[in-house]
Amino acid sequence: MVELEKLQKEKSIGIIGLGDMGRLVNACDREVKYEDLKEEFKDNEKLQVLMNGHYVSRTSDYIIYAVEAENIDGIVKLYGPSTKMGAIVGGQTSCKAPEIAAFEKYLPPDVEIISCHSLHGPSVNPKGQPLALIKHRASDESFSFVESALSCLDSRHVYLTAQEHDKITADTQAVTHAAFIIMGTAWKANNQYPWTISRWLGGIENAKVNISLRIYSNKWHVYAGLAITNPSAQKQVLQYASSVTEIFKLMIESKRDELRERLHKARDSIFGSLNPSHSLLLTDEVLGRFSLNKSPPGGKTPNSHLSILAIVDSWYQLGINPYDHMICSTPLFRIWLGVVEHIFCSPGLLDECIDFAVGDTLFRRDDLEFVIAARNWSDVIRIGDFNLYREQFERVKEYFSPMFPEATAIGNEMLSTILKKTA
Repeated sequence: MVELEKLQKEKSIGIIGLGDMGRLVNACDREVKYEDLKEEFKDNEKLQVLMNGHYVSRTSDYIIYAVEAENIDGIVKLYGPSTKMGAIVGGQTSCKAPEIAAFEKYLPPDVEIISCHSLHGPSVNPKGQPLALIKHRASDESFSFVESALSCLDSRHVYLTAQEHDKITADTQAVTHAAFIIMGTAWKANNQYPWTISRWLGGIENAKVNISLRIYSNKWHVYAGLAITNPSAQKQVLQYASSVTEIFKLMIESKRDELRERLHKARDSIFGSLNPSHSLLLTDEVLGRFSLNKSPPGGKTPNSHLSILAIVDSWYQLGINPYDHMICSTPLFRIWLGVVEHIFCSPGLLDECIDFAVGDTLFRRDDLEFVIAARNWSDVIRIGDFNLYREQFERVKEYFSPMFPEATAIGNEMLSTILKKTA
């Protein structure tokens, strides 16, 4: 691959939107941030801060729109007509359907379209992580240039169409994000920091807490864009809320046999074809190392694990096989799948969860708040209200914010350890 410095001598690269996912070469953000950004990057010789997207578009040979998904249409409409003749344009949004539609609608016909999406959060090291590349309207030469330019990230390139990208991101990210966002909402509703409560101790609980706090430490639009603008994602979140509700009803009605039949059918469909020699992605012992609780580890408390039971049920109801897109899976998805595998594939553990869910009320109030939160979030996503999404997300974010520095450190260590095991 050609080094980035050499590429810059041949072509100028620009970014419209200086978010967490990229700061490189010619760049701009909203004009009100212009002076502050100039001061912030005054010593960075590789980045030139420009007044707005018109200047970036006119001077750059390769332009990346790094803006929120809900704003992509308006931003491309504003700056797209200024695009340099023969330039390459792409975007980093999590849903490609509205992004590609905006490019086709507002960009001059001589402009080439090559989009991308880093399939991980802004706080994850991109090295070795999947980077989707979408050659929508471009020559082989231009596509090769984009590959070379993005090789500086050391990511693993995955080649998709826009339609394939949106289906895969929905399958691997939509309900994963939703489950942990719902967990945080339920904990706040119960006014509890789960790592301070003895019944929330254990490896699986550590993963739930660390990932939920990791998500809430990021910006709300990272998750809202995928959930609201991707129709497949909306469908999955709605089904997840439905699965959560229906399983909870079977629990409180003490319909153990019906619940067992339903979950065993889902288990056999999702995991039944695994090779008998297939080793679990994660173990409780590995997850047990990463806790925010400083007390000596004790015995773990059984749990209904409603969030995990519902994820497999929703996959089954939608005909999704979580192993189909592992090449594009995010770090969080691999951890989540590992946790799910642990419950559904460890001998006797699924039935233990079912028996506990039906026969014990220790987690009943937690499960009730989880059901309420799941239905509330599914309504927000179904309505497509970005402002309401932001309001709900940031209310929970504020509640947990004192723990973010420590949780981020522990979460990074957990991710690093687990990803080595699941690579």
